[in-house]
Amino acid sequence: MKNKEKYNKAFIDTFGVEAEVLNNHFSKDTVEAWDSVHQLNVVTTIEDLFGLFFDPEDIMSFVSYDAGKQVLHKYNVQID
Repeated sequence: MKNKEKYNKAFIDTFGVEAEVLNNHFSKDTVEAWDSVHQLNVVTTIEDLFGLFFDPEDIMSFVSYDAGKQVLHKYNVQID
């Protein structure tokens, strides 16, 4: 599975959405279901999928699909 597929899977499984809705506008401000529990779930799933352990600051900044890609970039994981 490619990195983008793994990344998308975390959002699809956590939020119960289709891959087509995942874009740079998918965020805590635009997704009604995005709350702190969903945020932690998507972060934990991504950590598991990529074998990572995020710093607390990175978890807090993980507030959108795009922001998550930026966090992963810090850990040398390319999504696109």
